[in-house]
Amino acid sequence: MSAENKIDETILLKLYEVVKERKTADPATSYTARLYAKGTNKIAQKLGEEAVETVIAAVDEGNDRLVRESADLLYHLLVLWADKGIVPGDVWEELERRFGTSGVAVKEARKKNGA
Repeated sequence: MSAENKIDETILLKLYEVVKERKTADPATSYTARLYAKGTNKIAQKLGEEAVETVIAAVDEGNDRLVRESADLLYHLLVLWADKGIVPGDVWEELERRFGTSGVAVKEARKKNGA
């Protein structure tokens, strides 16, 4: 898939809504509901596993595998956000707040604030 291949950027928001709806689904028939039933720690663990798989794909595998692992990573991140009551707009606002600011400046500000 190339940068010229325009996909509707609202797909993350659509997926987030589905993920939220699955909180009340039957864990026997919904993987997402099964994750919620196992709790935040399991969701976070799964996100970490997917992050590692994404890194491995980037280093040792082709772009097709990296795309698939990236999709898994984003899905599990959305599940964690929904579990914790974070909406995508909260993250978008933080990204907007940082936009145009040097990454070095952001890290220095964190050090000063003890974060």
